[in-house]
Amino acid sequence: MANERIRANKVRLVDEKGEQKGIVDLEKALNMAKERNLDLVQVTEKVFPPVCKILDFGKYLYQQKKKERKIKTTKAGEVKGIRLSFAISSHDLETRVKQAERFLNKGYKIRIELRLRGRQKGLLDFAKAKIEKFLEILKERVKIKVEKPLKREVRGLTMIIAKE
Repeated sequence: MANERIRANKVRLVDEKGEQKGIVDLEKALNMAKERNLDLVQVTEKVFPPVCKILDFGKYLYQQKKKERKIKTTKAGEVKGIRLSFAISSHDLETRVKQAERFLNKGYKIRIELRLRGRQKGLLDFAKAKIEKFLEILKERVKIKVEKPLKREVRGLTMIIAKE
């Protein structure tokens, strides 16, 4: 709400510099805003008297829309992929763990893939052990939760994890 739409008789006023002016009559607050060629904007109505700021209303609306857009573009839904191989060495596994830790700390979910080719498809237990070892090392560094459990797919094994 802005200017004449504010219904309260008294308001807690904050000027354009962010300084508290205390509780003043609505008329006085409106006059102060008009003198400065700005608007009186009700920031919150949850308290009594409501908090009002003197500021440029168009700029305020623009900043609010910008905040909403930023909230919508968070990374929580995005998924990053980490691919393990059947014959991955312990050092390479450690590198993938560091990469996964970095992704989780930035707020991404992670799809862990282990591709199986040819005769490797017959050694599922060995492949599952590789993924379990990866998760074990990762759990020492970051608290994780399993979004989708380990699943057998056509080309191998996949699972999705996220930071708890």
